[in-house]
Amino acid sequence: MATDFYQVLGVQRNASSDAIKKAYRVKAREFHPDSNPDDPQAEERFKEVARAYEVLSDPDSRARYDRYGEDGLSGAGMADGFGAGGLGDLFGSIFGDAFSFTGGAQSGPPRGQDIEAYADISLAHVITGGAVPVEVRTAVRCDDCNGSGAGEGTKPVSCSDCAGTGQQRRVRNSMLGQMITTSPCQRCGGIGEVVVTPCKSCGGDGRKITNVTYQVDIPAGVDTGQTLRLSGCGAVGPRGGGTGDLYVHARVARDEIFSRDGFDLVTVLPISFAQAVLGLTMNIDTFDGEKKLTVPKGTQPHTELVLPGLGIPRLNQRGRAGGRGDLRVIVTVEVPTKPSAEELELITRLAELNGDDTSDGSKSLIDRLKRPRRD
Repeated sequence: MATDFYQVLGVQRNASSDAIKKAYRVKAREFHPDSNPDDPQAEERFKEVARAYEVLSDPDSRARYDRYGEDGLSGAGMADGFGAGGLGDLFGSIFGDAFSFTGGAQSGPPRGQDIEAYADISLAHVITGGAVPVEVRTAVRCDDCNGSGAGEGTKPVSCSDCAGTGQQRRVRNSMLGQMITTSPCQRCGGIGEVVVTPCKSCGGDGRKITNVTYQVDIPAGVDTGQTLRLSGCGAVGPRGGGTGDLYVHARVARDEIFSRDGFDLVTVLPISFAQAVLGLTMNIDTFDGEKKLTVPKGTQPHTELVLPGLGIPRLNQRGRAGGRGDLRVIVTVEVPTKPSAEELELITRLAELNGDDTSDGSKSLIDRLKRPRRD
């Protein structure tokens, strides 16, 4: 027979989320194994209560359960009836780690810290991607003691205070009965072993601080502020503990010619007045080599010419490049600041042909606006 989660918690099917949480608190305390040390069935009942709460406390899973029953929970992200945090995390999230199913303490050497670093890359590197060296100052394993922290010819010994468990258990009486809490052993720091004769190289810590250079594979299309995680490249934990992760933040250097706008590249192309009028075809430098660009006749200032597919690679959800943006060329028309006499003569003749007013400004604004526009 299928389990009725509402019945397990003792609430109505229309119960509010607060009522469900309150009922779970009562049931969890009632069936917690630490409160029932002599009842071998307490753990199973506690797990059933915890599973019922996890389903009914989440609006999406509750809606699926109400409509389809337990069959509707298949593939909903639950493993053995509990989320990724496990039974202990579920109970601990309500009552705190001191009352979690696992006691909230772990034995053994602690994991090393995560560390951060920056990868300074050029805009050209953003186009191609590839490895860049990143240097970090971090904790690495001491080779002289192989990370144990013990001096030459010696080994760590089991901690006498916690009998090598790394945990100290305390029993106290409460209104719910006996409650057992655990905490890291103060003598060994939760490792379970103590070093009697420390290693001279690392002072018993099992690790040293040094500079390490990693070759970090930067994907094409990355932008400033994006972060890459290198698992296991962080600091080594003390006394043989696990290694943390390395988080590398990308910093893209400013380019002298191109700027980035999303996945597009933008550059400015200055041309002369004559070139804007007559048009031209020219080669321009891009990150993909020289490319031909045609400036049409009569091009106006700030006209945008587009070379498709010559921009930034587009990163998909898996961090891989898929297609590229465009290269946008903004045309500006340069006006000579110190025209020669010949240039002034030619421009004056052009102004006369266009009927442009080049006087000292005595003509009124109304008269200028009345002048027919030449297309």
